[in-house]
Amino acid sequence: MRSFSTFPLLTFLLLFLSLPSFSQTIPTILNERERAETVDAILEDRFENLLPQLMRREGVDMWVIISREYNEDPVMKTMLPSTWLSARRRTIMVFYDPGEGKPLDKLAIARYDVGTLLKGEWDISSNPDQWDALVKVIQQKNPKQIALNYSKNYAHADGLTYTEQQEFMNKLPKPFQARVTSADRLAVAWLETRTEKEMVIYPMICRISHQIIQEAFSEKVIQPGVTTTDDVVWYLRQRVTDLGLDTWFHPTVDIQRADATNFDHLRTFSKRPGQQVIMPGDLLHTDFGITYLRLNTDQQQIAYVLKPGETEVPDYLKKAFRQGNRLQEILTEQFTAGKSGNQILLDALAQSEKEGINGSIYTHPIGVHGHAAGPTIGMWDAQGGVKGPGDYPLFPNTAYSIELNAAVKIDEWNKTIRIMLEEDGYFDKNGFRYIDGRETEIYTVPRKIEYVR
Repeated sequence: MRSFSTFPLLTFLLLFLSLPSFSQTIPTILNERERAETVDAILEDRFENLLPQLMRREGVDMWVIISREYNEDPVMKTMLPSTWLSARRRTIMVFYDPGEGKPLDKLAIARYDVGTLLKGEWDISSNPDQWDALVKVIQQKNPKQIALNYSKNYAHADGLTYTEQQEFMNKLPKPFQARVTSADRLAVAWLETRTEKEMVIYPMICRISHQIIQEAFSEKVIQPGVTTTDDVVWYLRQRVTDLGLDTWFHPTVDIQRADATNFDHLRTFSKRPGQQVIMPGDLLHTDFGITYLRLNTDQQQIAYVLKPGETEVPDYLKKAFRQGNRLQEILTEQFTAGKSGNQILLDALAQSEKEGINGSIYTHPIGVHGHAAGPTIGMWDAQGGVKGPGDYPLFPNTAYSIELNAAVKIDEWNKTIRIMLEEDGYFDKNGFRYIDGRETEIYTVPRKIEYVR
């Protein structure tokens, strides 16, 4: 940590080491073997129970996914068993629905079985060419459609490379070429849909992420007048690494305070200011997420650094924070199955305007990717809607990062601040809920100590 004063480093280290530990609040994290068993159990359930439903919903009877090692299709990456960290050579997956409620045929046109779930179907002695082996399967199954992963609107569903597409089409007999279609709706459905097994473990993943933020925004990490925003950022990164977890983006920490500087929330997405020393009276904000058991979190929370003599957050900041919470409610009240992301956005913004809340909404799906496939509900630079992904409808059993901000004029600071919040939630037939709750009060640094007043 860098000091802007003459605060003795040894004194600070002794103070840091004497602070109460928050580490015991981190939930149990599975070891590598347990993680692998969990991932494989979830994947088997998705293949056996979810995929048939989705293929029939989207009217696809054959789905072909093709990737080469280290250049994997984003969808294929989610289908590999826990011990496969990448595809092998060229891996081709074929899913075929024979109809009449029969189980799917799940095949791998590869030299190997893909785990225990996809049976290898390439007999190199009878079909030395891998493409010929694939064509043989297609001819035998005679599907109505051959769905491939190409998409204009979703990078997640656009994983078929130019070379693989060219080689496949050159080998595919002409009568079948007219049956080739985009699998983008099916790919998005596979990526966005969460199963019961996943939703059993997701709350604990979100809890871990919440607890790490609480540690970072506490006296365990922050010594006002000494600690910088960059120190907190790297604490977050190191804490994730020390826990044996991953993060899918570099976290940010920023400050709003009672000075002449106008805070522009767009800086948090584009050009961020350099590190700042955290001082009493600062309003801190972080954007942070982890990856664990192939699921991601994305959370933004706020803390206030108490001034000498203060014991709680000033009322004017509490009032501003409530506007952010209310904007969250306005948005999630619009969640209705079949409603497009753009319509949800416009209806929520209209209601927030009626209630006098100056809000911006940029909510996205979350799950096996951080910025995941599914309906886009605004972007920070597109508050009128997003053509393509914004037109996609809301389906049940899908998860979202409720990301937004409310701009609030603070007379005491003579400026407008942004209450920037983000929490992970889940939508199903029963409506919307937060996976591990949401921040409803601003954290204080330091925390209140019971019996000390």
